[in-house]
Amino acid sequence: MTLHADAPPATEDFAQTYAGFASSLEFGGLPESVVAAATANIRDTLACSIAGFTAEGAVEVRELVADWGGKPEAQVLWTGLRVPAPTAAWINGVMAHARDYDDVHEKAIVHAGVSNVPAAIAAADAAARPVTGRDFYAGLVAGMELTTRMGAATTVGVVESGFIYTSLFGYFGATAGASRILGLPEEETRNALGIVYSQAAGGHQVTRDGAWTKRMQPGFAARAALTSVAMARRGVYGPRHIFEGPDGLWRIYLRDELDADVLRTDLGTRFHMADLSYKPYPSCRFNHTAIDAALEIRGEPGFDWRDVTAIRAYQTVAGREACGTPVEMRQNPRTLPQAQFSICYNIACALVNGEVGVADFADPAALSRPDIAAVARLVLPLVDDGIEREWGRSVSPTRLEVETPEKVFTARVDFAKGSLVRPFTPRDVRRKLEDCLSFGGFDRSRAGVFDEIVEGLIDSADVAAEFRRLSAEIAGR
Repeated sequence: MTLHADAPPATEDFAQTYAGFASSLEFGGLPESVVAAATANIRDTLACSIAGFTAEGAVEVRELVADWGGKPEAQVLWTGLRVPAPTAAWINGVMAHARDYDDVHEKAIVHAGVSNVPAAIAAADAAARPVTGRDFYAGLVAGMELTTRMGAATTVGVVESGFIYTSLFGYFGATAGASRILGLPEEETRNALGIVYSQAAGGHQVTRDGAWTKRMQPGFAARAALTSVAMARRGVYGPRHIFEGPDGLWRIYLRDELDADVLRTDLGTRFHMADLSYKPYPSCRFNHTAIDAALEIRGEPGFDWRDVTAIRAYQTVAGREACGTPVEMRQNPRTLPQAQFSICYNIACALVNGEVGVADFADPAALSRPDIAAVARLVLPLVDDGIEREWGRSVSPTRLEVETPEKVFTARVDFAKGSLVRPFTPRDVRRKLEDCLSFGGFDRSRAGVFDEIVEGLIDSADVAAEFRRLSAEIAGR
């Protein structure tokens, strides 16, 4: 019997288009703004991985990785441990995402760094020859651009689709980036993308259940990327039409709800990865406009959180689904991942404490504070039809109403702190890094050497050596 594959699409599959782009991308062709965006993301992702060093889930995976051992190809960040490259990419990705403190693309609703940066570092570490800073940047940009471009082009909502796009699209971005760093030609890069398609996953049930595996999914993507690249280099042949084929990603995962023009237009001149925002609070980004609105209300004359009788938080459907349902669980989170995805808990922390930080999500004992718990139970997550019409596919604004016997305090915040509209100041960046160092169990004074090494990566003749030096400096070795 002879089996015939379905006819390929009339146009070139985007996998081939992007494999050609990624394999030929050079540092010299990158705009200064893109290079700056990549540096900012390296800095933030590494800082987040420092904070995640002591996080639930990350500790257990790191212990498992140490127990397994294996070929000492690549470093586990902030340790002296070296393991196979896919394994290193996995644990480093877990640590980077564990605190939910990492970057976000407000329109695409993806975290781009947590799969791409760990995969890029592992690829550079495992390379047969030293990888220069410029080649590292070219690869990282190629990877992050694919992750964010796929997210920006997708029109089906993150909750509606059932997939977390950070991990789903991270599989492909991390693979493209690692391929470029290791010098794979176009055909091998396309094979690597095809191979990783057979592994791509990442569903939303982890957030609904407050599972630790929410923290691990970007690491799974980074691990699969290194595995797929290694297989492609050995000549393993992957499927060809992984995006636009009859059973490609667009139809199987995304219901064909995708804007092809956004996906393909201005590739190489318009970089979506340069539009990333950075988080001031270690929780789901859908909570952040609510936190900012709560902090605004807390600062109003006459407001006292002890007088509050009811709180109504209005967002988009996706915002309510991600962090407001089921209401009973969001009002009474029992695990740290549940708290990170509870708009009720985040608002309560802001109103009671006057700030929201890693301490609110680092120790399960924080969830038992009676004052925070009492206020969280007053929060009712709702949908604002006007916000939904205007913002349905983006990170949601919040319209907040806080009721007391004397007055209803109101605030609306459309853009959270750390967004392109309200960007971080250099002081904000340093404060976050020092916060991450403290919660990772490291010395805050290492912030200076951290910045020095990260800023010098572009001109490095061997970035893997610089990342090893950075790990040693942070760990005090």
